[in-house]
Amino acid sequence: MVVDIEARMREVEREIIARRPEHSVDLALDRMAELVGLLGDPQRACPVIHLTGTNGKTSTARMTDALLRSRGLRTGRFTSPHLVSIRERICVDGAPVSAERFIAAYEEVLPYVQIVDEHHPAAMSFFEVLTGMAFAIFADTPVDVVVLEVGVGGRLDCTNVADGVVAVITPISIDHTSCSATRSRRSRGRRPASSSRARSRCWPSSRWPPPRSCSGTRSRWAPRWRGKARSSAC
Repeated sequence: MVVDIEARMREVEREIIARRPEHSVDLALDRMAELVGLLGDPQRACPVIHLTGTNGKTSTARMTDALLRSRGLRTGRFTSPHLVSIRERICVDGAPVSAERFIAAYEEVLPYVQIVDEHHPAAMSFFEVLTGMAFAIFADTPVDVVVLEVGVGGRLDCTNVADGVVAVITPISIDHTSCSATRSRRSRGRRPASSSRARSRCWPSSRWPPPRSCSGTRSRWAPRWRGKARSSAC
């Protein structure tokens, strides 16, 4: 049977968008943790650069992606929102995944999403489903490194099921006050900082250019991320 890819893509997009929207936030990691567990933990397939903050996340993610590709690395990039096509959120080697790849990933994760929906009072959201799809695509490609942008919040954002080896904090301001405690200066910094891990390299925007003492970041990870040895990165 011949499948009309464009029609199926529109159908898949409608199904995803019909889920709980991005601004309807139920901050918890249990749904996402269960989904990636059912999928075999694809978020652990390769190193992750995790970006959080208020302003400049997507621009920073794109620049980071371009720099990594210039070194001969295969990249996966997950950002939000999209401008024209929902596929823009999930990119491999700097380009949005094809409609065929997007549909295949959705159909692969959907049975597991439905299992998770049945186990929790709140069904998985639009953003959580896309995050699971991105992890699955990046692991299946496979890519050498993932550039991962946080959605809303820090510690309980669903992207935080991934352990970033590098955590980047862009300039922080007040936003999403209706769904997260970001009214005070202390909480504004604490929540994005919660995305970093104890053993990750943290790069806040105020530390650019990087101090000499942090030069070990490049030497530590460069052998693992060299384009000539992709298999060792995943």
